[in-house]
Amino acid sequence: MTAVNPWLALPDGAPTPVVTRRLRAAHEALVTRGGRPPGGHQVRSVVWDSWRRSLGNGVDPDGGPAPVDLLDDDLVAYRDAHPLAAVMPVIRRLLVADAEADKMIVAVTDAAGRMLWVEGDRQLRAQAEGMHFVAGSRWGEDVVGTNAPGTALALDTPVQIYGSEHYARTVQPWSCSAAPVHHPVTGALLGAIDVTGGDHVASPHVLTLVRATVAAAESELRWLHREQFAGGPALPPRRQPAAPLLEVLGRDRARLSTPAGTTELSLRHSELLLLLAEAAVGGGSGGSGGRTADELAAEVHVGDAAPVTVRAELSRLRKLLADAGCDPDLLGSRPYRLTAPLTTDLDQVRRLLSRGAAATALERYRGPVLPRSESPGVRAARARLAGSLRSAVLREPRPDLLLRYSQLPEAADDPAVWKGLLDVLPVSSSRRAAAAHHLLRLRRSPRPR
Repeated sequence: MTAVNPWLALPDGAPTPVVTRRLRAAHEALVTRGGRPPGGHQVRSVVWDSWRRSLGNGVDPDGGPAPVDLLDDDLVAYRDAHPLAAVMPVIRRLLVADAEADKMIVAVTDAAGRMLWVEGDRQLRAQAEGMHFVAGSRWGEDVVGTNAPGTALALDTPVQIYGSEHYARTVQPWSCSAAPVHHPVTGALLGAIDVTGGDHVASPHVLTLVRATVAAAESELRWLHREQFAGGPALPPRRQPAAPLLEVLGRDRARLSTPAGTTELSLRHSELLLLLAEAAVGGGSGGSGGRTADELAAEVHVGDAAPVTVRAELSRLRKLLADAGCDPDLLGSRPYRLTAPLTTDLDQVRRLLSRGAAATALERYRGPVLPRSESPGVRAARARLAGSLRSAVLREPRPDLLLRYSQLPEAADDPAVWKGLLDVLPVSSSRRAAAAHHLLRLRRSPRPR
């Protein structure tokens, strides 16, 4: 008797209504009652184990779409620098060229499950956008549950997932086949190649095609590595960000990153540069534009402060910025303002929140804005961002979001967060007891007068 390949979803090439009903019944038993593995081979062991991991990670089977990690220029820069960018012509030739005729979507991810390229049938891609199956989104198994690229990366093996084998119910109309890609010299896991579509995508020959494409891509990477080693044409260089980056989240003092390197600023320079960056994007209390020395003095110092002190600090800051590799004219005067783009991690999180990407914003949020600063302007920016993040998480009640948010210091004594977490955790989750105990303690604690 021939052994059945455990990684194949449909060894006979097509599903049956009976198989679908059994899968959905087993899935319902697991997510609602923490059911045991069903007998009679109703669920493949690879799928059942993945469901259990998904449940343990707090993934909500009825949760929202996948989080979007990378947007716009960040996405372009990241994927242009990724090793798999060099083999996209091979992948397009072997898979994408016929994807529209075959009614398939071809996706290429990084090792964390982030979608870097999503190509193929345009109509299917438009349908898949609703579940954020788009470039920049993250489909790791620990985030969205059982799916072919996420599970292939988690197990480091080619795998197929047929419709109802997906953990998230919104993904169950789709089927997918995926295989991991490794660097042929170092063995490092680079990402995965995935084909997504209807039931036909879960047939054995599709996984064979995906594995053949992976082999061709790895062969091309080996050749490119040899060319580089021999002094041949290099892989595309990593793009530098167009603007300097100011990091202020969870940092006592800001860190400025430019193509020339990184510089840690003093607390006062951190405050001034952040306030000018906020003014440039309209994030400060005074709206967009510049600031006079009097206005900056009021935003930086508690109580009265001489504008001459601020002018002196700004003069030193201008020299420091030039030494750090910024445009020498970045800091303008009369009024004081930024004359060229400067990105802040605060604004990156704020933009993600404005686009509804709460999960990605939460990941990018490293902590409060300059937590040691007593500057009125910084404290206002800190409160605005913290409030926006809290509202976004509570507005989108997903177990994975609330679990991550509950670990932040500002959430420790917030009853609404812990009640929300208790409301959305599956009944079988081992974390419910801890959440219930914490909420009870908060409710019994005396409230500050």
